[in-house]
Amino acid sequence: MRGVIELLELYWTRVPDGFSPVTVSAPQLRVMYVIERREGINLRQLGAELEAAPSSVSRLCDRLEAIGFVRRSASTASRREVELRLTAQGRAHVDRLRARREERLAAALARTSPASRARLMEAVETLRAALTVVRAEPPDTGTGRPPGGRAGLPPDTGMGRPPSSGTKRPPYDGSERRTG
Repeated sequence: MRGVIELLELYWTRVPDGFSPVTVSAPQLRVMYVIERREGINLRQLGAELEAAPSSVSRLCDRLEAIGFVRRSASTASRREVELRLTAQGRAHVDRLRARREERLAAALARTSPASRARLMEAVETLRAALTVVRAEPPDTGTGRPPGGRAGLPPDTGMGRPPSSGTKRPPYDGSERRTG
């Protein structure tokens, strides 16, 4: 299974020369796919969808905005929120990338027998349905708590640390002898 995943990751990340003057990382592309699917999404919702820390999502959007692929605008529902949309340039990039990937996949599938393609399509549909169910249900961590170890927080937000008391201790320099 690991070999298939690694092969697909390599296959999808190889972009032919001249495809685009801009390189977009896999996390940035994931942001673009979510924004394309949920036009007008805000940063909080995007972070929840990606299961990522708000600061990480904001930085990803900053980079995408800097290259002209994402536009932030004031929300019509709340002045405190910002809506995210793909620009025409961002949408064109996603469309070109998707078309190129479809071409490459079609070329690879053309090398297989019709019976193999049919079995593969059935397996892919079964896997898609299973992944849809897995995504909808939080995984059982065996602790009786949601993933991430703290109530309701996704595992990779970095927000699971206990809050600071507000007073900072100087770093321990070894000069005091600690007991007990």
